[in-house]
Amino acid sequence: MTKNKSLKKMATDKTKNKNITTFDEHLDKQYGKIGTPKRTKFEIKAKAFAIGEIIKEERLLASMTQEQLAEKTGTKKSFISRIENGHSDIQLSTLYKLLEHGLGRKVSLTIK
Repeated sequence: MTKNKSLKKMATDKTKNKNITTFDEHLDKQYGKIGTPKRTKFEIKAKAFAIGEIIKEERLLASMTQEQLAEKTGTKKSFISRIENGHSDIQLSTLYKLLEHGLGRKVSLTIK
């Protein structure tokens, strides 16, 4: 792409996004309104990623490797890796087992 075409594309992109002022508006534009199938799929993936990040952070705070956590909880290192990277659905029982039994943390669930 030439420099002029690149600049023109950037200007067009800025014009398209000019009216977006909040993160929620960006999500609405990118994934649809809350409740649509595309938005629901995005939100599920985002939550899986967030849960994986929490598990990873707690594991690192406990100075444990994925292998050590897997051994302590009767799972496999590859499973821990998939969870930490947001690539695996996790059952609540598994979440409790990893955090409470494996890492000695307490899990609290809040529903809004």
